Amino acid sequence: MTLAPRRPQQIPLDLAHRPATSRDDLVPGTSIRPALHLIDTYPDWPAPVVVIVGPCGAGKTHLASAWQKMTGAASLAIAGIAPEALDWAERGPILVDDADRAPIDETGLFHLINAIRSAGTHLLLTAVTRPAAWPIELPDLVSRLRAAAVVDIGEPDDMLLAGVLTKLFSDRQVEVDPAVIQYLVKRMERSLESANDIVERLDAAALARKSRITRALAAEVVGEL
Repeated sequence: MTLAPRRPQQIPLDLAHRPATSRDDLVPGTSIRPALHLIDTYPDWPAPVVVIVGPCGAGKTHLASAWQKMTGAASLAIAGIAPEALDWAERGPILVDDADRAPIDETGLFHLINAIRSAGTHLLLTAVTRPAAWPIELPDLVSRLRAAAVVDIGEPDDMLLAGVLTKLFSDRQVEVDPAVIQYLVKRMERSLESANDIVERLDAAALARKSRITRALAAEVVGEL
């Protein structure tokens, strides 16, 4: 018996597609509309300290990165806020991503908020939970966080996921049928990280097989995930 030759596969090149994090790259959707309004109306904010709260994969870091690029804000880690970092508040706004990730430098955050208020600038925090749920023991810090403005965002809705998938494929110069996009939206994990992962996998699979991205290929990739 003669075996049919296997169809050769193209090895996809890693072109290091970097995630786009500017304001223009933010895809509007109902779930992030309040946070988008916050970014667009800076510095006319309701309080010196603002917390964007939402589940993992909802786009908090992308929103914060876009704001940072717009404002030139300095970035600090919540685990250790050095005393010299307080001087940064005199120069402009500050970003703390994942602010509810333990361990929280309570004393450092307390002094940072005071420095922000004294300088008349702004501090943007992102978190999965609201400040009231953070494991804070310092009473003065609890009081400061109560005065912060909180903006909630939810899981990405269908419109946002479809827009993000379409844009991610477009960034790679890959044309995908809208029906395939809708198929993915209904079956994928509801996060922007998942959207990035699916687009990367589908692009690599299509390149390897020298084929278009079809519903059958989408089903295969989603099944693997």
